[in-house]
Amino acid sequence: MQRRIHILPDHVANQIAAGEVVERPASAVKELVENSLDALASRIEIEIRNGGKTELRVADDGCGMGRDDALLAIDRHATSKIRDEKDLRAIRSLGFRGEALPSIAAVSRFELETAPAQGGEATRIKIVGGRVVAVEEIARRPGTTVTVRSLFFNVPARAKFLRSAAAEARAISEVTTALSLAHLSSGFRLRSNNRELLDLPRTSDLAARIAGIWGEELASQLLPIDHLSDGLRVAGLIQRPADVRAGSRRVYLFVNGRPFSDRFIVRAAEEAFRTTLPSGYRPALFLYLELPAEEVDVNVHPAKAEVRFRNKMKVEATVTAAVRSGLEGIESTASLGVPAAGTVQLMPRGVPPGPAQRAGAGPVGAQMALFVPGVMAPSEPGAEPGEEPGWWTGRAGAMWQLHDSYILAETGSGLIIVDQHSAHERVLFEQLMRDFRDGVSLSQRLLFPITLRLGPSEMQAVEELARILSQVGYELETFGSNTVIIHAVPNPHPHFDAERCFREMIAELAHGSPLVDSARNQHERVAKSFACKAAIKAGQHLSELEMTELFDRLFAAELPGHDVHGRPTILRLSLEELARRFGRS
Repeated sequence: MQRRIHILPDHVANQIAAGEVVERPASAVKELVENSLDALASRIEIEIRNGGKTELRVADDGCGMGRDDALLAIDRHATSKIRDEKDLRAIRSLGFRGEALPSIAAVSRFELETAPAQGGEATRIKIVGGRVVAVEEIARRPGTTVTVRSLFFNVPARAKFLRSAAAEARAISEVTTALSLAHLSSGFRLRSNNRELLDLPRTSDLAARIAGIWGEELASQLLPIDHLSDGLRVAGLIQRPADVRAGSRRVYLFVNGRPFSDRFIVRAAEEAFRTTLPSGYRPALFLYLELPAEEVDVNVHPAKAEVRFRNKMKVEATVTAAVRSGLEGIESTASLGVPAAGTVQLMPRGVPPGPAQRAGAGPVGAQMALFVPGVMAPSEPGAEPGEEPGWWTGRAGAMWQLHDSYILAETGSGLIIVDQHSAHERVLFEQLMRDFRDGVSLSQRLLFPITLRLGPSEMQAVEELARILSQVGYELETFGSNTVIIHAVPNPHPHFDAERCFREMIAELAHGSPLVDSARNQHERVAKSFACKAAIKAGQHLSELEMTELFDRLFAAELPGHDVHGRPTILRLSLEELARRFGRS
């Protein structure tokens, strides 16, 4: 009987493996650069021609290999990264499968040059379509260079699915960008058809790396975060809400030095921006997660693009908390002029998380003080470790109202301008959401009830939301099919027009608007609408006591920098910016 089962030849098995590991030139670049990073390279040079289809070369100054290791490296499942199955439960390297080099070599004209850092002979290995054609001794500096020519020359079915040279070059640029953001301590250079696309020196500052890729404008819009919870550290940079615009944005996620994709982690980060951005606006995110290796499984995807967390809900909750803590401070508010980009120091791969500290600041989360006399500013001598740093000088600074709409106040570092309506809107929204949570309901009984005639849709909204409206402070009684009698109303401030607020709020809740349609539940819909309609208006004169009270309540809010529409409540003007404008810097 003829045998139907047989062992595949090695070169065929390698071509099949290549189908999983090497989808396109960018896949080969990713695998080779990860090997360079695992070899502790301080500088990685990438050159491509024709989008990498004709040729791609990755050269590094890493530890290199001797002749025997170089020959082993081109065998399947040969790796220096793991020893036994226990290592698979705590993978710390980037390339660990032992398939990259033989898989790439199986579908290309492949050349490996390497020399060990500790000295010894350098080796060149040439492979064509998976078959070794030459092994020779050469002279070169320590490190490794891999050249891949004619990718998929022997697998035409794969080659025809490659995209244009420009598209493949963009994919390689994106891979290089992600890896360069993950590894600041390595320099990267990318050239395409002799044209330089990236040239990034080594750095310890994430903002500097981002500026080197996309320019200073984006880097200046980013806000540092650094949060530690139960062994999980979330650090990085997030876009300041005032600078977020509709359209494309940059989102990069990293875990233990490895780029990965996870829409749920992105969604968790965006959840922290709720009520700080207009509908449809999505911020740029550069998030770095550090946690014990055994808490994350990176061995779930052939291209290592996805990971699996042991406790995914904990990770998502920590990401939300980390981003929210970054948005709570004065640094998250809008600035007149270009604010200094925050510095974020990322831990080297493999170093366990330590106390979360942001460079140049005190403990993370303690980002500002209220307008309370006696609070120390960060620059004041004698501040105790862990004491909340302030940006207010501790003395009663000058405060005045401009055009009965804006409040100006002197701070220890310059001047802030507060939009009184937006500020009060934020205060009322957060207060009402707390009242909903705590079951608190405050209202003022009317001596003469208000009788209102409403349309059918408004009447339906009142009936559906009657319980929530009573929690707001509106005590209602329906009379007939189109009449509401109001017996008690909330009293958020002395200038409050209860009837006008109720009419405008019910109309919005009945017919919808971008503001209330973006809410996640009915309580938030009502709170957003009430805060908008009930807040003091532009043009309302405030006494000094009222201004002071508004400031105190605003800076006690969780997210003081933005109203519920996503508009800024505060603009900062620093002394440095004033000096620059007046030519004194």
